[in-house]
Amino acid sequence: MKKFTTLTSTAIPLDIENVDTDQIIPARFLKATNRQGFGENAFRDWRFDSNGNANETFVLNNSKFSGKILVAGNNFGCGSSREHAAWALTDYGFSVIVSSFFADIFKGNALNNGLLPVQVSEAFLKVLMGSVLNDPKTVIEVHLIDQTISIIGTEHSESFEIDAYKKTCMINGYDDIDYLLSKKDAIKRFELNGI
Repeated sequence: MKKFTTLTSTAIPLDIENVDTDQIIPARFLKATNRQGFGENAFRDWRFDSNGNANETFVLNNSKFSGKILVAGNNFGCGSSREHAAWALTDYGFSVIVSSFFADIFKGNALNNGLLPVQVSEAFLKVLMGSVLNDPKTVIEVHLIDQTISIIGTEHSESFEIDAYKKTCMINGYDDIDYLLSKKDAIKRFELNGI
């Protein structure tokens, strides 16, 4: 995984609640077992009609909006436990998803795949969503070490929670195996000396 400490980016506003994993990546695209190529089918049934034509009203097809941050409505990632949803979002180009609530399994899958889910209050999400919808050039800074998210050029900022272990992994670019390998010397010392 890539190391993550701070991200400063514009955002794409997905002002929809209860986005489930089948909407993020429809089940018919779950045939591959590697993580590449899922981004082209992220939100497929919202981005394209049944003939493959782009849905111009869907926000990801709106050229005004771009960035590595997806600002989503409440209860993002509900539904099935497919890890492919996190794969699709990272392969599409997102590094951070902001919502006022994430489904637990999606949150875990996101963190395991280098995608930072930033859970904020409903009040902050409303301000953030409004800022991005009103001005697509709104810049957001996500600071993982300080656990803060801020709208640049304003006083709007909020802290967010993250599991300490997952925070360490993201800052260092570790998956679970990398983390264990980083403790190899300490493990050897313990085996030799019991300390």
